[in-house]
Amino acid sequence: MTPADLAFMAGAGLLAGAVNALAGGGTLISFPALVALGYPGVTASVTNAVALWPGYLGGVLGYRAELRGQQARTAALSAATVLGAAAGAAILLLTPGQVFDSLVPWLVAFASVALLAQPWLRRRFGGAAGGPPSRLVYAGVFLGGCYGAYFNGGMGVLLLAVLGMFLHDDLHRVNAVRAALSLVISTVSVVAFSLFGPVQWEAVAVVAPASLAGGFLGTRLARLLSPNVLRGVVVAFGLGVAAVLALR
Repeated sequence: MTPADLAFMAGAGLLAGAVNALAGGGTLISFPALVALGYPGVTASVTNAVALWPGYLGGVLGYRAELRGQQARTAALSAATVLGAAAGAAILLLTPGQVFDSLVPWLVAFASVALLAQPWLRRRFGGAAGGPPSRLVYAGVFLGGCYGAYFNGGMGVLLLAVLGMFLHDDLHRVNAVRAALSLVISTVSVVAFSLFGPVQWEAVAVVAPASLAGGFLGTRLARLLSPNVLRGVVVAFGLGVAAVLALR
């Protein structure tokens, strides 16, 4: 591997970690970078999933202030997310997944539109403000975990749409929960793929520390945006992710 290849992978990891912390979808930066360097699709996918784990950790550490007082809620949602992530990892490892691949752009587009319509959807389905969230949120994060472990491009968009629909809270605090659940999904993926997937550890050694730095950077950028602006950025990014996935 040449110095240029190493620099290319490190840059992709840094940018992917920042995008994942800000909105989700960093896989669409790091995964194509690994493919461009000659790694086969499934190998690139599982290697990318393992390599981006530090970036999700960096995002959670950066959101420490926003996560205060949300430990019980995050733990309850994490249980459903773990089950979904385990199912998604099994699907990736045991099946070709062509049908699921064809659904991916539609899932991301749906998540983006749902986030755009979040205020109306929350009033319609989310129950009374200040009360416990609808139980539908657990089904939503289960599906988000399944999708994220299978192919995590746009995972953050999907999770943020689900959480924003049902959790009555400031969007930055909701985004912090989204970051925590993304770390849960990534952790399940790392365990499954490290044991059973064709992970290329030399690429992980380059991308992982870069994604950790990017995770810290992304949380700093997110705090500079108002909730409405953040929602708009995530929706625009999500629709862009859907378009890229539809063309891949």
